[in-house]
Amino acid sequence: MAELGRELLEEARAPELAAWVRGLRRRIHQHPELAFQEHRTSALVRAELDALGVPYAWPVARTGVVGTIVGGAGPGPVFALRADMDAAAHPGSGRRIKKEIECRDLGSIMQTLWLFRIQSRNGTVPIRKSTATAYHTIRTDLEMVEWEFKSKEDGMMHACGHDAHVAMLLGAAKLLQSRKDGLAGTVKLVFQPAEEGHAGGYHVLREGVLDDVDAIFAMHVDTHLPAGAVGSRPGPFLAGAARFTATVTGKGGHGATPHAAVDPIVAASSAILSLQQLVARETDPLQGAVVSVTFIRGGEAFNVIPESVTLGGTLRSMTTEGLSYLMRRIREVVEGQAAVGRCAATVDFMEDELRPYPATVNDEGVYTHVKAVAEGMLGLANVRLSPQIMAAEDFGFYAEKIPAAFFGVGVRRVGEEMHHVHTPHLVIDEDALPVGAALHAAVAIEFLNKHASPVQALSID
Repeated sequence: MAELGRELLEEARAPELAAWVRGLRRRIHQHPELAFQEHRTSALVRAELDALGVPYAWPVARTGVVGTIVGGAGPGPVFALRADMDAAAHPGSGRRIKKEIECRDLGSIMQTLWLFRIQSRNGTVPIRKSTATAYHTIRTDLEMVEWEFKSKEDGMMHACGHDAHVAMLLGAAKLLQSRKDGLAGTVKLVFQPAEEGHAGGYHVLREGVLDDVDAIFAMHVDTHLPAGAVGSRPGPFLAGAARFTATVTGKGGHGATPHAAVDPIVAASSAILSLQQLVARETDPLQGAVVSVTFIRGGEAFNVIPESVTLGGTLRSMTTEGLSYLMRRIREVVEGQAAVGRCAATVDFMEDELRPYPATVNDEGVYTHVKAVAEGMLGLANVRLSPQIMAAEDFGFYAEKIPAAFFGVGVRRVGEEMHHVHTPHLVIDEDALPVGAALHAAVAIEFLNKHASPVQALSID
């Protein structure tokens, strides 16, 4: 096992192959694409698989690609490797945003326009009838790192490392294809769309292309680990997560006569405070859970009690059951506190558009297998036990259906300040790319060898 791993790593670090993988990552980095819009990236993946002679299914979940390498040592187990392709969106830069606001009187119109003036550098346009139309320019949070291959797409960046994930899996495809004749089974290469919030993994599974898979493995760049190291843990690793919005509706009125109104701001405030008790007083302290209200929107006039208030945020749990409990209780708390304040409330978890992610739970057997392969390739000191993380990943959908393991691959440059994922300052050490490619390949080959039939095992030996 150790000998194969070191051989693959040496091959992946060879100048020609390493430069090829690095070039792939840079090309993808320059042209990030959002969920289910990864047309250019998907075309790049297909072109490279064509060049390698790897057949594939496409389209899978609209833009996804699933390559298949069938070994020459006879039928055997099926192992899957997964990489996500989509990028993260950031607010637009220098874009003129048009917003129409319903206004019932001239006073509220002037108040609205005054607020827009203090929030933006641009002014407003003439008012027509009962609608105020305001324009303002907002700044783009583009990639802030100056380098030759920075993002060329306005408002988008590969700030979560998915460009590296795709490049590493294509590197693994090259390593595996060169050993195709000796493979004791089949390896599927899953280039998945829409991990960023849109549950691409769920949609890939629905299409049935992985129904015959015995186990699956994936990696994610980890800015806490140095290049050359990997980390994970058995059991629950990443949280399940969902989003929610709530609207509390009362009766608007003048701020000088609150008794004539039904104030939704007070009711919403009570709901926000009560939501904090779900973790503090209803959740086992040894079980990770989060409920964070991250925005609240009410009126825009200083002297007007609004008719409604909208709030929203995120909820997370280290168990899928815990996430379901939080969803139920958030609805009960918001509706209950609204009723106390003589208001009505609706709660929406947006499950059709933004499906909640289950917790990512590593299978004990697959985790142990990957850990052993990594230790043989990188050395014991470079395989770390990672803490549980309250971030979420749609790899959890695979882990619900298939024995799975999810690892972090270090991308931090030793001695340098490291900015983390989902920031415009992210830089990764590209020396990590050959490590990821070699580990993907080694994990797959060793799994096939371990689970080959006795006859196949004899032929492999």
